[in-house]
Amino acid sequence: MSSLVSNTPVMLALTFGAYLLGVWARRKSGIALLHPLFICIPAIIAVLLIFDIPCDLYMESNKIVSFVLGPCVVALGLKLYDHRKIVIENLPAIASAVIVGSVVSIASVIILGKVCGLSDLMILSLEPKSVTTPIAMDIVENLGGNASLAAVTVVLSGFVGNVIGPAFMNILGIRNPIARGAGMGCSSHGLGTAKAIEEGALEGAVSGLCIALMGVATAFAVPFFNM
Repeated sequence: MSSLVSNTPVMLALTFGAYLLGVWARRKSGIALLHPLFICIPAIIAVLLIFDIPCDLYMESNKIVSFVLGPCVVALGLKLYDHRKIVIENLPAIASAVIVGSVVSIASVIILGKVCGLSDLMILSLEPKSVTTPIAMDIVENLGGNASLAAVTVVLSGFVGNVIGPAFMNILGIRNPIARGAGMGCSSHGLGTAKAIEEGALEGAVSGLCIALMGVATAFAVPFFNM
């Protein structure tokens, strides 16, 4: 039975099917906290375990999905181009948000990690939690941390921002689209940007820009904090 499902078409169907199941469950339940990832990831893991399918095979079969993510990210540049005048006018504010966001993100992990008694290795692995997964994993690997833990933390950070980020900014009275986009992009990378795009094109453009800037800022800042 395992050999029948251990092929690329089935693995791709599993990925898309699990995600659609998550979307359906969220819409059916009406629970905002029930993000599709909460359904998708456990469902995929369960199938892999039941049919004894190697994780490497699953990842290899889904390379096309990873490849498509590249053009999708580049496509964010179209929104940025459409709003280039507004973005350029507000570039100092956006840059300030990225720098402060990067420092606060890293420093908060270090402080809370020390208070909670976490090991230096774990703290290092959690520091780049607010940047996109490939950058976070690369930063942690180069400094001798646990890349897998970094990846999990990044996903959780994005999930939290996606679910509660807009509501939290509403509570704080943050209505400016530039500020909202920067907040989502700096704290919740791709998942946050997906939510920002739902709010508006300008929010999505700023958030997409902040993903890239946050990655660069964090790549420089993390080694500094660990000197």
